[in-house]
Amino acid sequence: MTSKLPDVGDAAPDFSLLDASGATVRLADFAGRNVILYFYPAAMTPGCTTQACDFSAAKPELDTAGYTVLGVSPDAPAKLAAFTEKSGLDVILLSDPEREVLSAYGAYGEKQNYGRTVMGVIRSTFVIGPDGKIAKAWRNVKATGHVARVLKELGLAA
Repeated sequence: MTSKLPDVGDAAPDFSLLDASGATVRLADFAGRNVILYFYPAAMTPGCTTQACDFSAAKPELDTAGYTVLGVSPDAPAKLAAFTEKSGLDVILLSDPEREVLSAYGAYGEKQNYGRTVMGVIRSTFVIGPDGKIAKAWRNVKATGHVARVLKELGLAA
């Protein structure tokens, strides 16, 4: 039996993960709110830094529109704290070292890396509506320009 990847209209898989400070964050904590959940391979790498900084820069517009941004990677909370500090980030970063949430959203698996097939994090973003259902899904995205595309598709940018 193959498990179906969650898609637009499906209930978002719930989770409970540690944030950069070691506090537990649950998707259920944001019930009734819009959530942008993005998955990235590794803190403090160029593409992931670009993406996290872009989401942080967009936070005022996202806050005004009622969106909370959660970023998930396999990194330990201590590394997420260092990443947040070093890059001046203003988004909530969550640690998924067992890759269970990454896998539940189809953001971990086989991918191409420099022409080779490897197992790894597949950069993906989901918008979860106040009803807990996936409203939008972008899979296997590039870091550069992705946040601008998300803002545009959410009607928050020209």
